[in-house]
Amino acid sequence: MTNHSMARELYVDAGECTGGEYCVDSLPAVFRMGGGGVSEVVDPGGATEREIQEVIDNCPAGCIHWNR
Repeated sequence: MTNHSMARELYVDAGECTGGEYCVDSLPAVFRMGGGGVSEVVDPGGATEREIQEVIDNCPAGCIHWNR
């Protein structure tokens, strides 16, 4: 189930990202590897907030955040 009306903005802090690809492997509909070997958000509606929060909580670099 996807959620296309999230009230919060999802982003990856490129300065904190180590390029481990945990987020990309876990939610490829939401994240992809971008330039410079860091991940980026491509479709925050590609997963539920709960699924995304699980990836945020388990990201080894702690670089994925919600912007309120």
